[in-house]
Amino acid sequence: MINHHKPNSMNTVANAKTRRPWGSYVLSGLAIVFLLFDSIIKVLKMDIAVQGSVELGYPESTVVGIGVTALICTILYAVPATSVLGAILLTGYFGGAIATHVRLGNPLFSHILFPVYLGIMVWGGLYLRNQSLRLLIPLHRDR
Repeated sequence: MINHHKPNSMNTVANAKTRRPWGSYVLSGLAIVFLLFDSIIKVLKMDIAVQGSVELGYPESTVVGIGVTALICTILYAVPATSVLGAILLTGYFGGAIATHVRLGNPLFSHILFPVYLGIMVWGGLYLRNQSLRLLIPLHRDR
């Protein structure tokens, strides 16, 4: 038997609302895991973090400070009450990373744009789960 039932617009809206949180958790979770890993290896002053930072032109003495900064911004982002502030601060942090890679003439898609990819995950995850942000920055307008 063929079902000629058209999807109900209410069902479509309900499905979008149930999928939205999962997408936000995946995007935000990936960004948080990466940023926590990156900041913790800097705070612990692990050899790979020190070597990488020195290769990017930063003195060894700045590695822990950069790691602490990233860790604070990431924690602020991970806490729902301060997530918008964390996203704003992480955006500034990503800007510094982009500037560093541009200054060194690193490859565009793998190095220069990597912080942009993280920024998209941070803001995309926040956008999907934060109604106030969606109202402030609508991606579409009802006609």
